[in-house]
Parts: sequence; structure tokens; C-alpha cells
Amino acid sequence: MLRPPHDRYQRLYVYHLAMDLLPEITDPDFIGGWLEDGKPILFFHHDKQQLVEELCRQHNGTIFYQADLDYSDWEAGHAITAFAIDDLTVAPIWEKTPADIRLDPSVIFGSGFHPTTRMCLAMLLKYLSAPELAINTMLDLGCGTGLLGIAAAMRGVKKITAVDYNSLACELTGKNAERNGVGNRIVVEQRDLLKGLPDTKVDLVVANLYRDLLRQLFQNKAFWQGNLYIISGFISGMEEELLAALPDKGLRMLERTRGDNWCLWVLLRTGQC
Repeated sequence: MLRPPHDRYQRLYVYHLAMDLLPEITDPDFIGGWLEDGKPILFFHHDKQQLVEELCRQHNGTIFYQADLDYSDWEAGHAITAFAIDDLTVAPIWEKTPADIRLDPSVIFGSGFHPTTRMCLAMLLKYLSAPELAINTMLDLGCGTGLLGIAAAMRGVKKITAVDYNSLACELTGKNAERNGVGNRIVVEQRDLLKGLPDTKVDLVVANLYRDLLRQLFQNKAFWQGNLYIISGFISGMEEELLAALPDKGLRMLERTRGDNWCLWVLLRTGQC
């Protein structure tokens, strides 16, 4: 995340370590980190070779991958700049243009500026504007930066649970929610969804996740306790496999759309799945 003296991201210095814990780091150039397959991956604004080597000595670890890259390369070419969906504007915190929501996107994959997040946001705004649905509770699975939960809270959803496996995403979501004045409506949980789901008995479930995780969740009856579902995070070549994994009954496909080769579904639960 951005901390003084830094006010934007330019270069990223990435270190993936072979050790079994995420070390505590107080260096002002530290952006954040998380455990990837049980091993820490760390991000800095500047070269921290000596610091990281010292951490390895302290914790009996080694560096097995490191990189120095431009921030835009980390985001796979997706422009991190202000955009608008309907009448809602979103901007990174370093841009000074007026915006309804300001986000620190940090180094979280699927940031608030990724195509799938924008597609989810557009559908979220559409269905929140349908009074007959009365969406008051929401579950955001794979919350990333927290954008979807923040937008939902700003549009009147009273209780939102934001879930991510990534510890930095959870911390970032909480910070972004507070920054936008909706921290009191969003509860953040770090959770491995394959080891246990949060309560899915909500008005809306948003699941912007990767294919294999979606496929496994589709086979879990506990996943299908919500009313309305917005599902994304997979490309068109994966769609038929995921359609085949849906329950045979209890769901109605309301929308099935694509954008930039990414797919999104809106499903209504009509009965027991």
C-alpha cells in the first residue's frame, strides 16, 4: 500500500523467498506482501537486496525469484487511471480529478481497474437500482481492492462481507473502505474458500474468482444459498466447462456477457440447488 513518503507507484522491486513465514517489515519503501503457496512474496518501491538478504539470514531462507519492473507491467498493461461506470467515477488516489471513489490499487491482481472488476461494477450498479430486488446484504468473494463493496455501500447496501485469501488484499480493502467513508458497512475476512465458506444467505453474492476455484464452489451446496449471483473472472474459452459445472436445477441465467474476452454471468436462484 502507499505510505509516506510515497504517493504513487512507479517501479516495483519484487522478491519471492523460500521461507515459511511472512516477516515483519517496517522499511518506509515496503509496499506489502503475502504468502504465495506458503512462501512470502515482498514488494518495495526501491531496491532492497541487502534488507531481503538479511531477512533470509534471520529466518533461514533464500531468494529464489526477484524482479525489477515498471508498475504498468505488473498490471499487465491495464491503465490505472480514472474511469466512469454510469454515473459513478473511480480514480486512483494519486489522480486529482473529482471522483466518487478513490482507491489505492496497490499490487493486488484484479485491481479495481481490471476489466472483470469493471464488468462486475456495471452489473452491480444495474441490479442495485432494481428496487424489487431489495439488496441489503452482499458477499464479495475475491474482494481485491474492495471497490465493489465500497460501491455497494455507497448505493445503500447495509451489510457487506468482503473476503479474500490474500492478506494484503484484505488489509487494502479495509483501508480503502475507511478512505471512502464506508468502513462501518464492510466486514473484511481473510479466508481460504476451499476450507470453508462464509454465510452465503445474502441478497447478492459477487464472485470474481479464477476458473478452478469457481468450478469447485459450484459443486458446494453451501455456495448456493444467496438470492442473486454476479460471477466473473474467467475467459471465454473456460465458459463451457463452468456452465457444465453449474447445478442442474434451482438457477436461472439472467445475463451472460463478455468484454475483452472476459465473461460475466448473472444468476438468480429460483429454488434448491
